[in-house]
Amino acid sequence: MTHISIIGTGNMGRAIAGLARKGGNTVEEFNNESRADEVVTGDIVVLAVPYPAVADVIAKRADQLARKIVVDITNPLDFETFDSLTVAADGSAAAEIAAALPQSRVLKAFNTTFAATLASGSVGPVPTTVLIAGDDAEAKALLSDVVAAGGLKAIDAGALSRARELEALGFLQLTLAVGEKVSWTGGFGVLA
Repeated sequence: MTHISIIGTGNMGRAIAGLARKGGNTVEEFNNESRADEVVTGDIVVLAVPYPAVADVIAKRADQLARKIVVDITNPLDFETFDSLTVAADGSAAAEIAAALPQSRVLKAFNTTFAATLASGSVGPVPTTVLIAGDDAEAKALLSDVVAAGGLKAIDAGALSRARELEALGFLQLTLAVGEKVSWTGGFGVLA
């Protein structure tokens, strides 16, 4: 059993909390307004906030995130226009978070799924798959175990440098959903 802290109580935060609890893990949930003075104690800390809010979370909790597995689920896109990512073409939000938290083990995960597919466990007829990128094999294995215990598939997507591609895939999926080309209960499925 793993203890997981989730910062962010929106749709994705709640879906990840449900997945973790389903697998028998303990979960504590935080949002920016409540529990702001409480210490994050999870072995895994999920940043389930919009990308623009990440800097504030790091500013307030960087010391609490040291030596923890920090999972970035963000898609750093321009929410006003939905026409571009807001990070450099050769970078990623996850890389920026890793640079800001050098004592943490940063992973990219959950950004290529919608909350509904995490909760339902499927994308149409295909089991929901969580792609995980990171440079720490032990951290990826622990998160993969949490995902699998919750009934979903996990795939190691490679090094943290692959976060760039995961963010591009998340960006595409979001723009398709906003444009009503795919539903918020659908998205991309992975057959492996």
